[in-house]
Amino acid sequence: MRKILYVLLFIPLIAFSQDKSGMSNNVYQIKQGFIDANGVMIYYEEFGKGEPLLILHGGPGASHDYFLPYLVPLAKHNKLIFIDERGSGQSEKLQDVSKYTVENMVEDAEAVREALHLGKINLLGHSCGGVLAQAYALKYQKNLLHLILCSTFPSTSQMNKVFVKMKENMTPELRDKIDKMEKEGLYNHGAAYEKNRYTDDYMVAAWGEGYFPYLYQNRPDPNYDPVANGVMSWDLYREMWGSDGEFIIDGNLKSVEYVDKLHTIKVPTLITCGDHDECDSSLSKEMHEKIAGSKLVIFPKSGHMTFVDQPDMFIKTINDFLHK
Repeated sequence: MRKILYVLLFIPLIAFSQDKSGMSNNVYQIKQGFIDANGVMIYYEEFGKGEPLLILHGGPGASHDYFLPYLVPLAKHNKLIFIDERGSGQSEKLQDVSKYTVENMVEDAEAVREALHLGKINLLGHSCGGVLAQAYALKYQKNLLHLILCSTFPSTSQMNKVFVKMKENMTPELRDKIDKMEKEGLYNHGAAYEKNRYTDDYMVAAWGEGYFPYLYQNRPDPNYDPVANGVMSWDLYREMWGSDGEFIIDGNLKSVEYVDKLHTIKVPTLITCGDHDECDSSLSKEMHEKIAGSKLVIFPKSGHMTFVDQPDMFIKTINDFLHK
C-alpha cells in the first residue's frame, strides 16, 4: 500500500489558519484503505473539503488513476472519494467472472457510501462509470444530492450504432486491417503471456488509430500509449464488454438499456461530453431530454477525456453545478 501523502506549502513568517486538528487549511491529507463491500475488498482514496463527491471510473476494468491529477482541483471544495471498482486497479479480483456486473458494482458503491458514513452524496461517473452512476441513481436516488454523467451512454444498442459509424469513418485501409484481426479472433495469439489479451497490433489499430480522434482533441496526451492502455483487468473486460473487439459491446453490458427509465431520475443532474466524444453527443442529448431539469454541457474541441482537453472548463463546470 502506498504511504499517506501530504500536499504541503511552507512559507516562512506567514501564519496559516488551522482546522480543529491543528493542520493548516491548505493541507490535503489522503485517506486510503479497503472496504469489505459484500465480501469484495474495494480500494478507496479520500481527500478534500466539502460535501462528498464519489467518483466512478470507466473501462470497464480501468482504475481511478486516469482521473489524476486532472480532478485534484475539485478537492478544494469537495471531499473526493475515488474507488477502484471490483476487479479493477487495487480492488479484489474475482475468480468467478460472472460476478462482474453493473448490478453488483452498484451495491459496492452503496457499501462504500455506508462504510465511510458519507450520508447523501454527489455522484460522478465517467464513461462506463457513467453507466454505473445511472444504475445507482435508478436504485438509490434517495441517497443522492447531485448526479453527474460524463461522456457516457444510456443504451448499449445505441452505443453499438455509434461504433458502426466510427468504423465507417475510418480509412478503408484501417477498417480492413481491424476487420481482418477481429475475424481471426483477438485472443490466443503470440507467446503464452500474450494469449489472454489483445495483440499489440490490434491495440495500436483500435485504441491508437481508431479511437484516438475520439479520445482527445484540444490537448492530446503526449504520453498516451495504446499498448500501455492494455494494462487492465482483462477477465473483467471480456465479461462486461465482450471478446469480439472494440467496436461492439456484446458482454453483459448489453443489458444496459436505461432510456425508458431515465425520466424517473429527479435529482439535479449534469450531463457532459466532448464535441468529438467517443460516446457521441447525441447520447448525452437524449439523456438530457429524458431527465427533467437536467443541464447539458458539450465541451468544445474535446474528445472522451474532456477533463484533459478542457481541464479549467471541466473543473469550473462541475464546481458551478455543485455549489451555485
